[in-house]
Amino acid sequence: MRSLSPRTAAVAALTGAICAAGSLVAGTGTVLGAPPARAAVACEVGYTTNDWGTGFTAAVTITNRGPAVNGWTLTYSYTGNQRLTGGWNGRWTQSGTTVTVANESWNAALSTGASAQAGAQFAYSGTNAAPTAFALNGTACNGGGEPTTDPPTTPPPGGPAPKLKVSGNTFVNAAGAAVRLRGVNRSGGEFACVQGNGIWDGPMDAASVAAIKNWNVNAVRVPLNSDCWLGLDNVDPAYRGTAYQNAVKNYVGLLEENGITPILELHWSRGLWTGYDSHCQTAAAECQKPMPDAQYAPEFWKQLAAAYNGDTAVVFDLFNEPYPNNLQVMDYAQSWKCWRDGGSACTGLTYEAAGMQDLLDAVRSTGAQNVVMVAGSSYSNDLGQWLAQKPSDPTGNLAAAWHSYNFNYCKDASCWDQQIAPVAAQVPLVAGEIGENTCGHSYVDSLMTWLDARGASYLGWTWNTWDCSSGPSLISSYDGTPTAYGAGLRDHLRSAP
Repeated sequence: MRSLSPRTAAVAALTGAICAAGSLVAGTGTVLGAPPARAAVACEVGYTTNDWGTGFTAAVTITNRGPAVNGWTLTYSYTGNQRLTGGWNGRWTQSGTTVTVANESWNAALSTGASAQAGAQFAYSGTNAAPTAFALNGTACNGGGEPTTDPPTTPPPGGPAPKLKVSGNTFVNAAGAAVRLRGVNRSGGEFACVQGNGIWDGPMDAASVAAIKNWNVNAVRVPLNSDCWLGLDNVDPAYRGTAYQNAVKNYVGLLEENGITPILELHWSRGLWTGYDSHCQTAAAECQKPMPDAQYAPEFWKQLAAAYNGDTAVVFDLFNEPYPNNLQVMDYAQSWKCWRDGGSACTGLTYEAAGMQDLLDAVRSTGAQNVVMVAGSSYSNDLGQWLAQKPSDPTGNLAAAWHSYNFNYCKDASCWDQQIAPVAAQVPLVAGEIGENTCGHSYVDSLMTWLDARGASYLGWTWNTWDCSSGPSLISSYDGTPTAYGAGLRDHLRSAP
């Protein structure tokens, strides 16, 4: 999809888990801060970490047990040398051993019983004792109970995610068994950071991944932003560079531990395009551009591929939705040359574009052997010249990416049979985004049946609590409650072997 980033859903997306008795349940299932019967409680705080020995991520879930507040500040202290390196879903600072996190503009309001979740990355040496006391707006919270730490080295049943490579038109694991990727998109990493609203849109913790996995999901596509990854100056320092990269790393690790294949994808990139079908008037990575830019997109892929070189459980998706053949400045044949080669082949484009071959070369220059998905043209809905123009890959680990919605031009079995099936017969086909804007699921039902018959992979757009007609959104709550549209995908995934 294009730039779908409704901020109206952000507060709901951060709602923490509250059990029926009113106590906060942390990600590991430990009840924290149960209120004493003799007194009212102003607030409760849950604290969980993912610790790898020299650093950790901390997730805090704040529940307001007093009158409604509009604006909150949480403080707590460490006893060791824990050092803040970045945070999200709040404005994090540290003075000595004291850590402070204040609300963002979009999650400031906490009604009675409402929750907000924020997270941060820390470095440390020695011991990493959890804090034992928290205060909200200067009032001590009922923080009894021992905070919990999620052991990063003990994956739950079903993990870890399989190492993948391409064999013919199929993905296979290390044992040579065929693997199909069926799952969801988790939007947020492409827009929240560049809009100054954190790194993610909603919770990205163990509980949220468990809810995704409950749909029988084995793959999650994670859209990213090149400005935020590269740490460019137009992004808030709290949400760019190392902080952003570490947040991605932590989420990837959480997915892998749960046996879920992470698909990392460049969604928003730079390039000032003010011509036909322009969606925003800025060179910054704040919208979907017709093509990736030559200045930053190859560097993004060099850095990201280097970060995951050796971890072939991670799949790369080079660019969300190229649309050079929609620009009306190139004919159809020329637009596919632009798609592959970029540069001078992209006549009429107002910035220098990188082609799909450029991005693939950037990945392979790091030595990374990961599976790489390459999206088609016309917002990834056109694969008409994909086989003829596909980039050259020395590893052979190349897959075709296709997006299919009920409002695309290639939206029926006749087009699928003519244009998509020949690609699926030669290389793995991943329908990286499928969906419909009807708030129903008749279109995706027929599409998934067609893809199943050809052994193809597919992922629904999107696991975010948006309006299903404008998103379209699969869920109404991050506990996995589906929209009517999402129920179709969920039931189909659960029926799959």
